[in-house]
Amino acid sequence: MYPLRRNRRLRSSEAIRSLVRETIVTPNDFLVPLFVVEGKGIKEEIPSMPNYYRYSLDLLSEEVKELWSLGLKSVLLFVKVPDNLKDNTGKEALNPEGLMQRAVTTVKNAVPEMLVMTDVALDPYSSYGHDGIVSEGKIINDATTAVLAEMSLSHAKAGADFVAPSDMMDGRILEIRSLFEDEGFHDTGIMSYSAKYASAFYGPFRDALDSAPGFGDKKTYQMDFGNREEAIKETCMDIEEGADIVMVKPGLCYLDIVRDVRNAVDVPVAVYQVSGEYAMLKAAAEKGWLDHDAVMLEQVTAMKRAGAHIIASYFAKDVVRLIS
Repeated sequence: MYPLRRNRRLRSSEAIRSLVRETIVTPNDFLVPLFVVEGKGIKEEIPSMPNYYRYSLDLLSEEVKELWSLGLKSVLLFVKVPDNLKDNTGKEALNPEGLMQRAVTTVKNAVPEMLVMTDVALDPYSSYGHDGIVSEGKIINDATTAVLAEMSLSHAKAGADFVAPSDMMDGRILEIRSLFEDEGFHDTGIMSYSAKYASAFYGPFRDALDSAPGFGDKKTYQMDFGNREEAIKETCMDIEEGADIVMVKPGLCYLDIVRDVRNAVDVPVAVYQVSGEYAMLKAAAEKGWLDHDAVMLEQVTAMKRAGAHIIASYFAKDVVRLIS
């Protein structure tokens, strides 16, 4: 006797597949990372990230207008700091006229409704390329968190809607949240990189910002990629300290962590599809080994299916144009 239920009936045409599809990607899912540099009229391609660019402030304004026109409503800002402004204390990070602070203002002036998140970490500002203050070859936690809190406050004063601490120092969420409350920035949010792994997938990003560590690696503060339960511990601690959104980084190799975190918490979960993931697909597609658009859409769908509410992705514009 033939089966009464044939699952293939629900796969028999694009119309029925679309009707019963469980996971649907929309422009509202994306957070767009943007790289900012000093200067004017600059739109320079990042060699290890084909078709992705660093923007000077004047062209940043045009880019965010285009993003908004595509239905992309949230950006995450990163800055490439000139070498002469780097030191071991993050002094330039606190400059109210610094590049990040001006970038926030530029985005808000161009598209007031755009949600602006800012990277909070010392590596772009560090002469050592590390996410914290260095002393005798070690990353000093508590002195770093104090600077990160002041850095976050300067971003909030510039108009940032959310700050995004990406450093993985212990206790920095509580320090930032406490300073925000003391200074009256009750509505400024925190998206914490709660489960950020010490990954080999970050190389092109470090090229983009010239922020590779000058010595050693980042394994004393970023998580061991062999660990799973630690991600839940880190994430829950950040929520207790005041994080509004939590993030898992990188993406594809960590979808089990995304699902674990989603099951464990009651706040929005973000995932970062990082530069190495972007570069691998670009390289394979250039060789003709993979169908760029098909794989790209499959990847971001997998991230949402795994449980991510928010996907930070360099593919955001490409995906939105494709699904439109």
